[in-house]
Amino acid sequence: MAEIILGEARRQADSLQLIAAENFTSPAVLAALGSPLANKYAEGYPGARHHGGCELVDAAERVAVERARALFGAEHANVQPHSGSSAVLAAYAALLRPGDTVLAMGLSYGGHLTHGAPVNFSGRWFDFVGYGVDVRTGLIDYAQVRHLARTHRPKALVCGSISYPRHVDYAAFREIADDVGAYLIADAAHPIGLVAGGAAPSPVPYADIVCATTHKVLRGPRGGMILCGAEYAERVDRAVFPFTQGGAQMHTIAAKAVAFGEAATPAYATYAHQVVSNARALAEALAEKGFGITTDGTDTHLLTVDPAPLGVDGRAARGRLAAAGLVVDTCALPYEGGRGVRLGTAAVTTQGMREGEMGRIGAIIASALREDAEEAPGARGALRDTVKELVGRFPPYATVS
Repeated sequence: MAEIILGEARRQADSLQLIAAENFTSPAVLAALGSPLANKYAEGYPGARHHGGCELVDAAERVAVERARALFGAEHANVQPHSGSSAVLAAYAALLRPGDTVLAMGLSYGGHLTHGAPVNFSGRWFDFVGYGVDVRTGLIDYAQVRHLARTHRPKALVCGSISYPRHVDYAAFREIADDVGAYLIADAAHPIGLVAGGAAPSPVPYADIVCATTHKVLRGPRGGMILCGAEYAERVDRAVFPFTQGGAQMHTIAAKAVAFGEAATPAYATYAHQVVSNARALAEALAEKGFGITTDGTDTHLLTVDPAPLGVDGRAARGRLAAAGLVVDTCALPYEGGRGVRLGTAAVTTQGMREGEMGRIGAIIASALREDAEEAPGARGALRDTVKELVGRFPPYATVS
């Protein structure tokens, strides 16, 4: 196991991490994750635990809650969800009953598994209706959302996506939800870190419940959280514990508190805006190389691109890029019926890269996809050396041995 852990550290230090859902936490967050708080069983909430000896973990959770509330301007925060999916499950449990109709972004347009996938609890327990994006622009079709809401009268309307690169109009979703008497749930797992840094609009003033992750751009530990108004606080807390989860992971909650504290600093706000600037620079660089860019750009940390103009689909592209030392995701391409590539700039921005490096990364990506490894095997090795040289100038952590 020690060798596996060191090997993963070396992998991260030798390749470009361009997965939109990943980032590098600070050493302080890692220290909290590896702290003795991992030993404590703490079912329940501060002041009302089912186990003794919780005085200090109670203090840690209170700090995490208060920092989350202050950071996002929320009346209530629950920091116990183990993941973003756990947070969504708890939100549904707080507001819905099995069989209720829910309107969410369709899976083929960027909806998450928890937005009605047949293999997920959401698709089994609720009747999901999917909305999409405009075929010409790739932007959310709010007129279609309103039409579907009036036709199906959902109990809840969900806004959020795993691959939508533009800001969501939360006010428009609130208006549609009110029009049909539906709850509004914002799945803000991807943009919440940008919200913390003032680089994206906040769903908190508009949504009844906001679900989010604490990793991704927010740069905390892998986990989830829920933000809501005071009127839903008790329902949310009971939906998390005891309905969907048992004991809280106190080391992770402490690490969330550390991340929230870091995200409240001016340095983090600068970082969040640089993440967006880098994403836009990368989109421009790839467009110049002939890639199709969904929605013609991005407002956020992520972009989705079509590599077909370079003669390769998303799955093949991911393999070729991996061979060159670039780690990426694939994603559905709306109306194209194929797979594209989803890229994110949160991790490389944490490493200190800026617009100039994004142009270089764009060139590396294009070269990796244009070269045929069988015809020019040396080219792939040269690209990997180029990647190692670039990452070597911006190491994610000070020392990897």
